Amino acid sequence: MLFREIVGQSEVKKKLIQTVKENRISHAQLFTGNEGVGKLPLAIAYAQYVSCENRQGDDSCGVCASCIKYEKLIHPDLHFLFPIANITSASGSTTKASCFNPDTLQEWRNSVQANPYLELNEWLENIEIENKQATINAKDCNEIIKILGLKTYESEFKVVIIWMLEKLYHSAAPKLLKILEEPPDKTLFLLISENPEQVVKTILSRTQIVKVPRISDEDIRSALKKKYDESQSKINYAVNLADGNYFEAVNILSKSDKEKSDFNFLISWLRLCYKPEFAKISDWVDEISKTGRERQKLFLNYALHLIKECFEHNGCSMEFSNIEETEKEVLENFSKLINVKNVLKIYEELNTASFHIERNAYPKILFMDLSIKMAHLLRL
Repeated sequence: MLFREIVGQSEVKKKLIQTVKENRISHAQLFTGNEGVGKLPLAIAYAQYVSCENRQGDDSCGVCASCIKYEKLIHPDLHFLFPIANITSASGSTTKASCFNPDTLQEWRNSVQANPYLELNEWLENIEIENKQATINAKDCNEIIKILGLKTYESEFKVVIIWMLEKLYHSAAPKLLKILEEPPDKTLFLLISENPEQVVKTILSRTQIVKVPRISDEDIRSALKKKYDESQSKINYAVNLADGNYFEAVNILSKSDKEKSDFNFLISWLRLCYKPEFAKISDWVDEISKTGRERQKLFLNYALHLIKECFEHNGCSMEFSNIEETEKEVLENFSKLINVKNVLKIYEELNTASFHIERNAYPKILFMDLSIKMAHLLRL
């Protein structure tokens, strides 16, 4: 991954390059920022620049032996830790999860090469465990400690990229903390998190924070124009709705029928709650309970987004600037139900539901309880 391949983030790139030129490479750096802003590609590009055999002024050379291996994510001194979960087969046998399993590692490489702006739900779908809670486990932390005890193969630095640090399992945290406190010589930890407030504070305090801001609309617009043959209006729509998230902008631009059905799925639930029709709500709860937890959290986040749009439209006389024309008519009517009496409570209930899903709440009970509360709130 070259710095020039990353969308926007010119200031972050400049600062990272400067640390190498001035020999100020901190052994543990935490890249934080929202989804889709380029934390993972920045970490990989930085690691590649550190290891490059013929660094240029503002980027890796891209042609040396080290860069070629980094391009394929197969450099022997580059290691990854990422969320994973055990897989149980139909026969009941369980395959223990590990980032160092050759098949899993190859799937990770394929996923990142296909989309460096990879987000958690996409990764879990790729490895078909979207209905499980994925973690960075203690076994893999022990393995990385063993690896870091060895000498480097080719580069000056051994590099460990830990993606989604907030998914670090509680029993694994002390193991990672110890090696961060006493790292082997010439070891570089590049940690990535979207929710640093969920990271163990003792680990957080031992890292240098690299804040990765939202990507500017102009940078996303320019990148989309180069990559996609789409109309200016469609590109502008994707940029406006993405709010600095390049991954989301690409998703919107290539919106599938399945993604469009998410809107209908949400509206159908809200209609059932408003009437209310509890027999049909029960069927709806059964349907969403069969989806994975990450998909359930995405649904709740999407609901929060649409509630915000409706309140701004109804309460502040704002246009649905980030909503497709086909959806505007439906939201015009629904927005009348969102007002100062219920909007904060609805927000609170949706956020609370997402919090409990994260902590393995039983989805049927959670979504039925949420539906009953929504039935009351929508009629205030």
